[in-house]
Amino acid sequence: MTVSIAECIKGQLLRPAFQPIGMLASGDVIAFEALLRGPAQSALESPAALFGLAQREGCMVHLERFAARLSLTAFSQAQLPGKLFVNFSAAAVRELATCQEEILVFLRSLQFSPDRMVIELTGQSAVGDLRSLGSAVSVLRESGLQLALDDYGSGFSNLGLWISLEPDYIKIDNSIIGGARTSPFRFEALRSVCQLAEAGRVQLIAEGLEDAEDLMVCRDLRIEHGQGFFLGRPNFHPVERLEDAALSAIHDSAITVFPETMVGSPRAFSASKLVIAAPTLSPAATNDDVLDVLTNCPDLHAIVIADEGRPVGLVNRRAFVNAYARPFYREIFGRKSCAAFADMSPVLVEKTATMQELAELLTGDDQRYLAEGLVVVENGRYVGLATGEALVRAVTEVRIEAARYANPLTSLPGNIPIDMHIKRLVERGAPFHACYCDLNNFKPFNDQYGYWKGDEMLKLAASILSDACNPCRDFLGHVGGDDFLIFYQSEDWEVRIRAAMQRFNQSARQLYTSADIEAGGIHGEDRHGDVRFYPFVTIAVGVVPVAADLDIDSDSIASLAATAKRAAKKSVDSFYVADCPREPACCPSL
Repeated sequence: MTVSIAECIKGQLLRPAFQPIGMLASGDVIAFEALLRGPAQSALESPAALFGLAQREGCMVHLERFAARLSLTAFSQAQLPGKLFVNFSAAAVRELATCQEEILVFLRSLQFSPDRMVIELTGQSAVGDLRSLGSAVSVLRESGLQLALDDYGSGFSNLGLWISLEPDYIKIDNSIIGGARTSPFRFEALRSVCQLAEAGRVQLIAEGLEDAEDLMVCRDLRIEHGQGFFLGRPNFHPVERLEDAALSAIHDSAITVFPETMVGSPRAFSASKLVIAAPTLSPAATNDDVLDVLTNCPDLHAIVIADEGRPVGLVNRRAFVNAYARPFYREIFGRKSCAAFADMSPVLVEKTATMQELAELLTGDDQRYLAEGLVVVENGRYVGLATGEALVRAVTEVRIEAARYANPLTSLPGNIPIDMHIKRLVERGAPFHACYCDLNNFKPFNDQYGYWKGDEMLKLAASILSDACNPCRDFLGHVGGDDFLIFYQSEDWEVRIRAAMQRFNQSARQLYTSADIEAGGIHGEDRHGDVRFYPFVTIAVGVVPVAADLDIDSDSIASLAATAKRAAKKSVDSFYVADCPREPACCPSL
């Protein structure tokens, strides 16, 4: 039989549990959240069932206020340190503001400083009028209480509420945090919350942390605090210490490998960025009208002929001027329709055309846009012009920039993410092994078999090296060509890389013809033009061990790794481990 909320309160059947909130930099417990529990081993034991019944009985605010008094009393008697986060709905917050003095008297009776109490505004119920809620929060803040926004990213807890209330704490919902270590989109969403918090001077609390990987991602993003079962479960008799596994993750000197996103992605580019505002002429206009416009607009490369806003032709400046320069052309054609020297089927592109769609123009059969330019439209209506030169330049620049973030062949992180990861390792003072991987005899193979076979060889290397990495601890990047960099934090790094070398060396042979496999390699010209025999493509690895807290910069590490790679290519087994650097290569001891 289910009891009512009133019976639960009268019979003292409700109990507060406390869940720790810890600092992700040090592991110290700085606060607890109070969580009300119903009668043990009953249908009301869970908070959801308990507050669901209160909702049905119309006593939600009454239960919230009772839970707050009960929790504050138990927390004070237990002499627990730090702040106490107490959950309230928006309706309860408005009611609390009307009894400000009553709250202060109660806190004084417990010898509990008001600045230790944090009102946690729940995000699972509608907040109603923001103005009245903001006024209530201001009143409570005048009493010394602080405000936290719960479940940010789900329910009613959104950016508008954040901006309106300017809370002291934001508790990030696990719907954002969960999976951020593998999903570039979730990771960027989490990082954007961090940037907003820094701008708004708000402290963040990562909620729902359930494993070491999510905790370390939040730690490395410098989110101040964390909460979740992995750090500590709600307890009626809590301890002032986080779980050992959580402390181990917090103090782990290794850094997490952030999922890479392509900054400046081609998806963010559209034809609208190429638009040049330019006048149009109607189909009734004459060639003399065209000449007048071109004379008054010396930088204009073409003029669009538009019929009721829709482009039907394009007059190119160069072609028009060249024709008009001929004897008697102006006298003969001056008063005739401008269509006489126009391309009446110009190249049209939608304003929203993506970089991929624009790039397809470069490889298409219709190359008129190179001389005449493009007509940019929106739903078929004229928007402006674009030059072929601007199109070629934009596609080239975006592709070059994208390649710096992700190699277009292997999709592995490029030079910029590689450099960023080295800097993160150095800043953290994490020990790691930098492995520079290079393919022996790749150039003659590529020359003889063609770039498509060469690409297959590079993708094979990328796949095998990727399999040799722990995605949470080890970072693999593609420098370019046949050069790869791995930054190992795994303790079994040597077993991993040697197994990868053996696997690649065996698999690479399968890309040769049967005759070349039987011969053990191929004949090809060296850099001097002399023909020589080249054995199968193999992999060489130069390793630089970097100790913890070593005073060395990222450029020096990359330089030392390249030197180790050259030594590996000369060694018998194509593997070389350099001595651990003791100081920056650019700062030799005196």
